[in-house]
Amino acid sequence: MSQFRFSRRPDLGDSIRVSFEFFPPKTDEMETRLWETVTRLKPLHPDFVSVTYGAGGSTRERTARTVARILHQTHLAPAAHLTCIDASRDEVDAVIRQFAELGVKRFVALRGDPASGVGTGYQPHPQGYANGAEMVAALRRQGDFDISVSAYPEKHPESPDFATDIDMLKRKVDNGATRAITQFFFDNDIYERYVERVRRAGIYIPIVPGILPVHNIVQVANFSARAGAHVPAWLRERFDGLEADPQTHALVAAAVAAEQVQDLIERGVGDFHFYTMNRADLAYAVCHMIGIRPRPNEGTSAKSAAA
Repeated sequence: MSQFRFSRRPDLGDSIRVSFEFFPPKTDEMETRLWETVTRLKPLHPDFVSVTYGAGGSTRERTARTVARILHQTHLAPAAHLTCIDASRDEVDAVIRQFAELGVKRFVALRGDPASGVGTGYQPHPQGYANGAEMVAALRRQGDFDISVSAYPEKHPESPDFATDIDMLKRKVDNGATRAITQFFFDNDIYERYVERVRRAGIYIPIVPGILPVHNIVQVANFSARAGAHVPAWLRERFDGLEADPQTHALVAAAVAAEQVQDLIERGVGDFHFYTMNRADLAYAVCHMIGIRPRPNEGTSAKSAAA
């Protein structure tokens, strides 16, 4: 008799928690699309949602506006991204107070990527916070916030080794971080080995896997190379020949992401953070497959959700 897989239990969705991250809007059109994505995913009742800054904080104003809209027009709990790129301590502290006055209780505290892009040299602001650990301490001084920080299963590309990387994570935790959200990865063994390293270092906050559905394999591969994330050969092969077939590409992307999430569930993971890239369809499909559904009387179609 074959054993029934845990990841296929009909009540699985009751015990799985998800959160969604949205890409920063650069134009009015992109801001409209982002809001359509928020509207589409909100019936899934995520633990929280967040909107990132662009490199160098270039979309800070639109990000703040979107966070305020989420807070005031939905039941969702928005997490405000906070970076120390190109900002003094006083400027960052003022942004924290601004979000707190809006009613924001969750933050994602990051050093941030340079304006020149991921993988380029980082220079801290002369009067600014130098890294994510200092950002967490600044948040803790101003309030009892829920603070998420970043973690790197394949280590940060600027870290010389894992020991240095995990020491930085420990500093974030010691300063008051609530959870760590990982950079995306595609090999679950890498994530599992990383969690083991972290636990051996005495770090016990949740290490939430960051899941990136492959919306475009070429773009993901290029970004991964700069971010230090490995793209396995088998993953590239899944998308071979689909460059001019976006519909099949999307179907394969949803299947690959669902396969990854289901395997992590079998390994005991119960929290997932989706990097949506403002594409609700793939994240929605994966959530549906693991039993996370709208509650009764909440629309499930893209048309009804966007109405």
